[in-house]
Formats: sequence, structure tokens, C-alpha cells
Amino acid sequence: MRRNNSSEAQDAAERIAASAKARGLQIAVAESLTSGRIACRLGAASDASTWFAGGVVAYAAEVKFNVLGVEPGPVVTARCAAQMANGVARLLGAEVAVAATGVGGPEPDEGHPPGTVYLAVSSGGRVDVVQHRFDGDPGRVVDEATTTALELLYTSLKAD
Repeated sequence: MRRNNSSEAQDAAERIAASAKARGLQIAVAESLTSGRIACRLGAASDASTWFAGGVVAYAAEVKFNVLGVEPGPVVTARCAAQMANGVARLLGAEVAVAATGVGGPEPDEGHPPGTVYLAVSSGGRVDVVQHRFDGDPGRVVDEATTTALELLYTSLKAD
């Protein structure tokens, strides 16, 4: 059974909004395979102008390297996700940042099968990275990665 990613993503974004507002936090995003979908959900949440700093869509490896300060090398890695999160937090002056990188498909990339996704949350000097393997076509992978990134971000906000 397929999840209702649209509804789940927006629900997670609203929970993030409430937490960020209550704590006076600025949140930023760095996205590759999700191409701005995480930022779109956050920007549509309540009072986003008070807590959402913005984001960088770094689809091309060169953007990750030159804008976000990711060390050159493979970009479908936990290291890249962590550096993307740290880089966008620094760039936008946010206390918390979430990042997504991976292989949407339909073909493998950098030796990883389609659906391989790394998500990272940078908060309070700590970076947590998780790896997922989502099934389905590229659109499905992007939907799952977006919803999962928002859920990870909210979980991180609750833990801090």
C-alpha cells in the first residue's frame, strides 16, 4: 500500500513549523535529488517567513562543491549529505539544516542502485545521516525521500 506522501509531508512540515517557531530556530535545506520539494513543503507551512531561511538546490555536483563547500568526490555518500547540511546552514545562517542526495533512477549512479538516498540533519554542531533504499520510479523515490527527510528533520527537532 502506498503512503499518502503529500499529506504526510505537509503534516510533517506543519509540525516542523510549530517546533521551529516555538524555539526561535531558523531552518535551511540543501537538496539534490529532491530538486526543491523539501523547501516547497517547508515554504508552504505556517508562518514560514519567521523560521524558514531558505534552501539551495544543488543538483549538479559542481554546485555542491562550489556553493555548499562539499569536498570534491562522489556525491552519493553520507559524507556528501553531511557536508551539504553543514554548508547550507553556514551559508544561510540557520541553526538547523536538512540535506538530501542520492540516486532517483531509473539507472544506477556512482555504483549505487536507483532509490539509494542519503539524508542528513545538522543541528547544534552535530550531524546525523541516514541511508535509505526506496523502491519505485524516480517520482516515487523523490516523494519518499521528501517525506522521509521532513520526518527526520522533525524527529531531530524533538530530540534537541
